[in-house]
Amino acid sequence: LRIPPSRRPCSHGPILPKRRTLQTRRGGSVAQCDLWFPDVEIPVGFGQSRTAARLPVLTMISAYSRWLLAMLIPSRRTEDLFAGWWELINRLSAVPRALVWDGEGAIGRWRGGRVELTQECQAFRGVLATKVIVCRPADPEAKGLIERSHDYLERSFLPGRTFASPADFNTQMSDWLAVVNTRTRRALGCAPTDRISADRAAMLALPPVAPAVGWTASLRLPRDHYIRLDGNDYSVHPSAVGRRILVRADLDRVQVFCDGQPVAAHDRIWATHQTISDPIHVEAAKVLQRRRIQIPPPPAETEVAVRDLSSYDAAFGVDLDGGAA
Repeated sequence: LRIPPSRRPCSHGPILPKRRTLQTRRGGSVAQCDLWFPDVEIPVGFGQSRTAARLPVLTMISAYSRWLLAMLIPSRRTEDLFAGWWELINRLSAVPRALVWDGEGAIGRWRGGRVELTQECQAFRGVLATKVIVCRPADPEAKGLIERSHDYLERSFLPGRTFASPADFNTQMSDWLAVVNTRTRRALGCAPTDRISADRAAMLALPPVAPAVGWTASLRLPRDHYIRLDGNDYSVHPSAVGRRILVRADLDRVQVFCDGQPVAAHDRIWATHQTISDPIHVEAAKVLQRRRIQIPPPPAETEVAVRDLSSYDAAFGVDLDGGAA
C-alpha cells in the first residue's frame, strides 16, 4: 500500500487537520493580523535610516471579504502596536468578532496548553468587546490569509518603489490598497469592495469610547524642561518645571499637559537620540533665567541676641566712671 506524499507523516510530527474556523466564510466573523517586515531601508530624518528589522508593517485582512489594510508603525513595542491596531480597526469602521494573531509578544502566547493574553491585550479586547485568538506554535496555516497577503505585498507592492520617509511609505501603501481592494479575487469570484458592506454589517460597532492606546506617562518635570520618549528628548514649557505633567503620545504626535493645560506639542520623530526643541520653550527658558539673575536675593534677616556690655565690666571689676572697683 503506497501512501500519497501529501499524506505521509512528516519528520517533525503528525499532520494535523487545518483549522478552517480561523478562515471562516461568515461575514464579520474573523480578521487575521500580523507584522510584515519588508526588505526596504527608509529614511527617518536627521540623516538616519531604518531597515525592515526595526520598521514593521502592521497588516490586517478580513476573512470574508478579503479586505486588506496595512500601515507602517515606528516599532513593534506594545504602545506602537496597539496604536496601529486601533488605527486599522478605525479605518475598517467596525470591529471583527474575532481577531487572529500568532505568538506576538505584545499580544499573548501559549503556555501550559492554554493561551495567556497580555494585560494590554485583555484591556484592548475588553473595550472592543471582541475575541482575540492566538495561533498555536508551528501552525502557520491557521492564518494563511495574511501570510499570502504578505507574499502578495512582496511581489506586487515593493518592486520598483522608493520611499522618502515613513509618511511617504504609508501614503503609497494607502493608494495601492485602494486599487487592490477593487480587484477581483479568484477565491471569491468578486472584489473585496463587493463584500465589504455585508462584512461590516455583520461586525461589531466601534466602541463609544476609544481604548487607551499609545504612550502615557506621569512625572515631575525636571529643571532642564525636557522629557524623553522612545529614545528622543522633547522640550516642555519651562513654566511647568517642578510640577507634575502628563505625557501622551501616539504614532504621530507627542503632547504634554500640566493641570489639564497643554504645555508641549511636537510631531513625533522616528529617528533616535535626537533633541527636539520648540523655539517658544527655549526663549521662555532664557527669559526666566534672566529674571532669576537680575533679581537679587533678599538679605537674610536673622535675629541675634545683643548682650549688655556692662556685664563684662562687672565681671572683671572695672568701673569706668570711678576707676577700678
